[in-house]
Amino acid sequence: MARYTGPKVKISRRLNVNVYENPKGDRALERRPYPPGEHGRSRRRQPSEYPIQLQEKQKAKYIYGVLERQFRNTYKEASRAKGVTGENLLAMLELRLDNIVYRAGWAATRPQARQFVNHGLINVNGSRLDIPSYRARVGDKISLRENKRELIVIRHNMDTLDRLSPAWLETSDGGFEVTVSSVPTRAQIDVPVREQLIIELYSK
Repeated sequence: MARYTGPKVKISRRLNVNVYENPKGDRALERRPYPPGEHGRSRRRQPSEYPIQLQEKQKAKYIYGVLERQFRNTYKEASRAKGVTGENLLAMLELRLDNIVYRAGWAATRPQARQFVNHGLINVNGSRLDIPSYRARVGDKISLRENKRELIVIRHNMDTLDRLSPAWLETSDGGFEVTVSSVPTRAQIDVPVREQLIIELYSK
């Protein structure tokens, strides 16, 4: 089960966005709003087109917690689907099971959501599923297993995050179950990524 395990704050500083959405990343960007490394503070040259495109791809990869091969395969699938490739790509990433757990407000961050899925806390259509990359379909019901709903970390997240579920998820069962009501549109996806630059990068 491949995932990135390196230093997270360095990634956020290099991309100038808190991709892991944790307090440590916010503090690091406030204190040192420049790339890491010996010459990070003194970099002034305007980057060319390719580094900008690469940075947008890296943002999306790290935000959703996927590695290069998986990301490229998702792009290829998005390019074959009907519609706008960039919007298809983001919608497919949004429909990952770990991202839905995050969007539902059960996890504070996507890495934590991935951990919840790995540890078997999540049911899909009534059956336990521990595959974070599972892509939900319209009509799928994702819920917290009944014997996990009173875990302190779950209750804390639901009580303190106050995160509203996006419009493409319908909440039920006291907030412990969500149903995928539609494929998310670009307007419903609030990630700081310029997907057109990713498409330009892969189209070369």
